[in-house]
Amino acid sequence: MTPDEFRQAGHALVEWVAAYRERLAAGDLPVQARVAPGDLIARLPAAAPEQGEPIAAILADLDALILPGITHWQHPRFFGYFPSGASLASVLGDIVSTGLGVVGLNWQASPALTELEQVTTDWLRDLLGLPSIFSGVIQDTASAASFVALVSARERATGYGAARAGLQDGEPPLVVYTSAQAHSSIEKAALLAGFGRQHVRSVGLDAQFRMDVAALEAAIRSDRAAGLRPCAVVATTGTTATTAMDPIAAIATVTQRERLWLHVDGAMGGSAMLLPECRHLWAGVEAADSIVVNPHKWLTIAFDCSLYLVRDAQHLVRVMSTNPSYLQTPVDAQVRNYRDWGIPLGRRFRALKLWITLREQGAAAIRARLRRDLANAQWLAARVDAAPHWRRVAPVPLQTVCIRHEPPGLDAAALDAHARRWTQAINDSGVAYLTPAVVAGRWLTRVSIGMELTEARHVAELWEAMQQAAATSAAVA
Repeated sequence: MTPDEFRQAGHALVEWVAAYRERLAAGDLPVQARVAPGDLIARLPAAAPEQGEPIAAILADLDALILPGITHWQHPRFFGYFPSGASLASVLGDIVSTGLGVVGLNWQASPALTELEQVTTDWLRDLLGLPSIFSGVIQDTASAASFVALVSARERATGYGAARAGLQDGEPPLVVYTSAQAHSSIEKAALLAGFGRQHVRSVGLDAQFRMDVAALEAAIRSDRAAGLRPCAVVATTGTTATTAMDPIAAIATVTQRERLWLHVDGAMGGSAMLLPECRHLWAGVEAADSIVVNPHKWLTIAFDCSLYLVRDAQHLVRVMSTNPSYLQTPVDAQVRNYRDWGIPLGRRFRALKLWITLREQGAAAIRARLRRDLANAQWLAARVDAAPHWRRVAPVPLQTVCIRHEPPGLDAAALDAHARRWTQAINDSGVAYLTPAVVAGRWLTRVSIGMELTEARHVAELWEAMQQAAATSAAVA
């Protein structure tokens, strides 16, 4: 493809994306994909083409083959999982990144890649109200950031044991503590970091589904008495199921006294800290050793873009660095080499989409949108609280409302089946998309509000659809 051919194809593709977003805004598409497993595989050829095809044919197949298999995350009535926006400004950033085609092996390999990442992560740190002692790097996801955090915790606890015998040095096992509502990636990170499943403690919860600090202290005491080595605590700002906010200040008091690493998983809820009125929800976060916040969730940066912040950057570099001769340059002592700040050697120019979005939207507009989403969540919570046989299962500190419909005469098993049935009915209808979850052993329905296109009317339409679907399900229960 020549630059001129690319220009023509690019114009056509941008027009396709723009038209797609217009269809989403108009509500023309069902939110959930309406395909069966294997549908696309059956329609695609078994082998790659021998000869090239015209771009027009490929664009036509986007409509005919790909679009039917898309669950539309950018739809204004997408209320599942978590907000994962992809503002068109950030899409432009991804286009530029891919068009440049640079790889950040070190500063010299792409100076602008490194320095723009340094500046934009500082911008975001400041917008979150965090002190300048924290330094940032863009990881792909919070899963990777949390893994790096637990490896860093392990290495601090062992005096950089990986440079010696690693976890096979015969010392007592290290223990990681998190809550029963923490994201599954925390357990996965602990397992991959070598702690072992039997040394990952699931700390109990209080009545608001937050980590119980007294239970944490008791677990640490018990492990020390058993000859084990407490190593790290992972607290969550915005748990996956209910967006509960662990009490960071109280947890930090424990970790500082016990000399444990404190990692704060703010992948979802951390974005709310752009709002000064929300920062009390993670009071004490300045005592953390590491923090992760995902701009590719509520801040509308196109996936993937995860901000990982560390208190001690020198420790991170010592844990993660390698220095082969072919990567050494004369300026290494003067610059950041982000290959030493995470797992991958190479990195994409992710900072471009963050930079372009922050400049195109501005912090004030982003804050206004976050406040809109918080207000919409409170509106829905109030409707649920006032409606007969509807129950809000958890507090609503952010933008997620956890709901159960409890018609009289149904036992626990029947209520669980009812919850899943009416939720799936909404998804199957294409009107909206919701995700159920189990909290305290019972099924509920999560309404996660926060897509860029979602306005108050879409939440009102969802509430009407929920009431209708629940009534229909209850009639057959």
